[in-house]
Amino acid sequence: MQLLVAFLIACAPLWKMAPRATAPAIPGESADPEAGTLYHACGLDGVLEEEAFHAALAGCAKHGIQAGVIAIADMTRPSTEQRFFVVDLEARKLLLRTWVAHGKNSGGLYCERVSNVSGSLQTSKGLYRVGGKISSPKHGDALLLEGLDPGLNSAALRREIIIHGADYVGAGFIARHGRLGRSFGCPAVAPEVLPQVIGLLEGRLLYVHAN
Repeated sequence: MQLLVAFLIACAPLWKMAPRATAPAIPGESADPEAGTLYHACGLDGVLEEEAFHAALAGCAKHGIQAGVIAIADMTRPSTEQRFFVVDLEARKLLLRTWVAHGKNSGGLYCERVSNVSGSLQTSKGLYRVGGKISSPKHGDALLLEGLDPGLNSAALRREIIIHGADYVGAGFIARHGRLGRSFGCPAVAPEVLPQVIGLLEGRLLYVHAN
């Protein structure tokens, strides 16, 4: 753990200097009457809840961030559902849908509690900037996450919240236990999906939608 903390501290200044995406800005629901049209154009009807999609766009607009490709983890859905979506807002299409785990102390089947506190082992909601690929001493390949919402997920770097692969994520675990396993607060995905997630999201955005 000390090795990863040192790595994060060393890399954080370089990471924050990285340029943002150059895609056209996508306003949030309150500022963009065409948000519903964008939702339909991306083919998300009956796939991703429209409320989660609009919340993600509003999160980007609040920070004035330009969004091209964004991942949305809809933690209002049970972990048995594939509730992690990667959407290309420029190309207007869904790139990936898969399972994602929530924090151990956030709940069982559902993510019922969120926290920004170190040691809580809970999921944090809000908008994250996805950083570069790292090698975690515990999890191997992973993606750094910088929480952008003060009080909601701003402790993500300190808490070592990352996107990583975990063998408790996937259909087999659900078949045996009736739900996914749970992380220490990280949005963990299946190991076989992680390379694709890294390829799609490095330097992009993640929005965690939760109650």
